[in-house]
Amino acid sequence: MADNPSISRAAAVRQRSLGWGLRVWVVLVAFVLVAPTLVVIPMSFGAGSTFEFPPKDWSWHWYAEFFTSKQWLAALANSLQVGLLAAALATVLGVAAALALDRMRRGAGVVRQLLMAPMILPGIVVAVAIYGVFLRWQLNGTMLGFVLAHAVLGLPFVLTSVQTSLAGYDPTMEKAAASLGAPRFTTLRKVVLPIIAPGVLSGFVFAFATSFDEVVVALFLQTPAIKTLPVKMYESIVLEIDPTIAAASSLIVVFTTVLLFVPALSRRKEQS
Repeated sequence: MADNPSISRAAAVRQRSLGWGLRVWVVLVAFVLVAPTLVVIPMSFGAGSTFEFPPKDWSWHWYAEFFTSKQWLAALANSLQVGLLAAALATVLGVAAALALDRMRRGAGVVRQLLMAPMILPGIVVAVAIYGVFLRWQLNGTMLGFVLAHAVLGLPFVLTSVQTSLAGYDPTMEKAAASLGAPRFTTLRKVVLPIIAPGVLSGFVFAFATSFDEVVVALFLQTPAIKTLPVKMYESIVLEIDPTIAAASSLIVVFTTVLLFVPALSRRKEQS
């Protein structure tokens, strides 16, 4: 029996209207999520001695204050150092875990859930657990402690990203390389890693962004000698009203936004 043209036309119109409705909702949700963050950027250019929105006068004063303050620059340097080291460690461990889970036949789901626990559990629970363990190991207030803790937080992001890349991976390529006499390390370096490279890069970027923005665990591990930028921002709000935090927040927003576009740009470049 032939389809009724009027019914098909009505269904098409209904699908089109539904698509536009979903787009409108997506735009509204994105605006609600982003708008409060964008308010910080105009505030950072205020010339007043306190927070003003919109600013009455415009100035670069608070950016100059940020880049000339030893405390703010030291906190920024600590965050960059911890973020890069933690992301590198999380990437190595995450890639190894993803490759191992891809080859496991039994218990892979249980192991994966354990590795994903830092992402699933509340941040305060993870922070208290890390603090208790690191206190016994005397890692609180050390750069090594920060790197290990943030690597644990970034590991689930690397694992998820690499496993997504492995979903389209053909394991027979490894057998073909082995049949041609390639050692396992050479196969990993020249066959496996180039294929999963976009997932590895995405995992590294997300692990670094997670470490750079993390504050709960850092509050438990911080000492007067080692403070990350989010901890310094938290203290500037709780202990004092310092408008320099508006400049610091704006820099983090811009930096993190640009950073999260790196994996998308690399994938688009690879596809082209």
